[in-house]
Amino acid sequence: MMHFLILMLFLFNNYLPIQAGTQPIPDKQAVARTVWQNPVQVSFASSNIRFAQDQVPQGPQQDKWNAVAWKGEEVQTQLLVWTDKNIPQLRIQAGDLTNGAGARISAENITAGFVRYVLTDEFGEGCGQRKPADFDSSYVADPIELAAATAVAKNTVQPVWLTIKVPAGTPAGKYNGTLTVHAGKPYTLQLSVKVLDHVLPPASQWEFDLDLWQHPAAIARVHDVALWSPEHYRYMKPYYEMLAAAGQKNITTSIIDEPWNHQTYDDFPSLIKWIKQKDGSWKYDYSRFDEYVSFVMRCGIKDRINCYTMVPWKLSFQYYDEALGRDTALVAKPGSAEYNAFWSAMLKDFARHLKEKGWFSITSIAMDERPMPAMQAVIKLLKSVDPDWRIALAGDYHPEIEPEIFDYSVALASKFSEDVLQRRKAQGKPSTFYNSCSSPFPNAFTFSPPAEQAWIGWYAAAQGFTGYLRWAYNSWVQNPLQDSRFRTWPAGDTYQVYPGPMTSIRFEKLKEGIRDFEKIRLLREEYRQKGNQAKLDELDKILSVFEIPALEKTPAADMVQKAKIALNQL
Repeated sequence: MMHFLILMLFLFNNYLPIQAGTQPIPDKQAVARTVWQNPVQVSFASSNIRFAQDQVPQGPQQDKWNAVAWKGEEVQTQLLVWTDKNIPQLRIQAGDLTNGAGARISAENITAGFVRYVLTDEFGEGCGQRKPADFDSSYVADPIELAAATAVAKNTVQPVWLTIKVPAGTPAGKYNGTLTVHAGKPYTLQLSVKVLDHVLPPASQWEFDLDLWQHPAAIARVHDVALWSPEHYRYMKPYYEMLAAAGQKNITTSIIDEPWNHQTYDDFPSLIKWIKQKDGSWKYDYSRFDEYVSFVMRCGIKDRINCYTMVPWKLSFQYYDEALGRDTALVAKPGSAEYNAFWSAMLKDFARHLKEKGWFSITSIAMDERPMPAMQAVIKLLKSVDPDWRIALAGDYHPEIEPEIFDYSVALASKFSEDVLQRRKAQGKPSTFYNSCSSPFPNAFTFSPPAEQAWIGWYAAAQGFTGYLRWAYNSWVQNPLQDSRFRTWPAGDTYQVYPGPMTSIRFEKLKEGIRDFEKIRLLREEYRQKGNQAKLDELDKILSVFEIPALEKTPAADMVQKAKIALNQL
């Protein structure tokens, strides 16, 4: 029996009060045109390509998609629809996939989303202030809207993002079915999924250390609700659940105002209120911190709490002074007497509070790209207050302080030495890497090749990293559904998903790479347990190509696709 795909994301329709960006945006600057065709053209296409909205897709049309998947895995592709006529309503209908022996993958496990377009720019000089006029801009495919149907304007391409989730209990074998594209009349395509006899566990059991920094104030702004109101938490819920489903490990918390000194479009208010009482003693209100952390944990993110920061990008620390009757700030450098006195009182009380909550053992005081002298001063202070304080750092690799850093994410192209990496893993210390505005590739800009996000997981597996960090999950620009460009940094640098919540091509490819990382990890464990050195050697050979310089000559899509084929053959 055929089932209609319910492509409308329930939370989108019930939560998002804005309509911007939900319709295709014609690119009036385009000059490269080819002949549009009538009747409607429909074809499967690679998930590694951002197809231009105003150009006829090149290459042979495909009416069948063959996929290979583990039990419990998701597999994805795109299909394209185009014509020289308006399509008032495009919708997708899928049937069950069956193996001929009574087993099936229900159509409920097949979803599709309409890919939308946003303005992007180019890498240019990477980091630093930028003006739109200084960079080439274009419309690019990235947001994925889950909706029941969409209209397609004539002479435009409408990509559709197709996902098949294979339930964990699915018997191994080959499953076949059909997908019907309703575009004035029905067009039938063939689907085939070969399910291998391996099981990918749910994201809650993945070991990949994913750390995409969350920005709660941005959600309040785009949904036009009061910060920390019940409505704000209601809107935040689907975003955090979507992030938890990707295997996110860390809760991002701000323990001072503006840890990043207003670098983002939306401010970063402190979750803790610092109060200097009239007698000169300190009081700290943790109620907002407790409320927020508990909420995020209920959404499924509960492994670690990273607190930003003791070394902000501007060394100014706001607090409320009862004697003055207003907010004021301390300006002090790490290691100074004023700084140490200011932070010592707080760290003692904060440790006490976290221990009462049962959170101290999963909490780190986190720093972002801070110089080593500042880090050394902070480490000394933290350990003098409580030797069990954990520390997190995203920045350059400093072997002098590495033993003191629990959660260490090193900048792209930096690496831990093999002995340090193995020691850290044995100690259970997250040892990850990150990319930023300074790296042309691999990266997660809205103009980056999609496969570079999948490449991230393979690179982590190849180099022995335990995961990946990125600023940020949802630090949105002013109008993220229309224009991903920002006053600093290449377009898309500050967010991976869109208001709605909408996922994106970038986020979906990142999850693909994380799933591959987990599959590699599980196979490696299996081969080690069985003493199968030949298979381990084959796995190492597959991974050996994943080095950053290789991307200068070989596209990420080619590297990942070749490695996937080899992995499946194992």
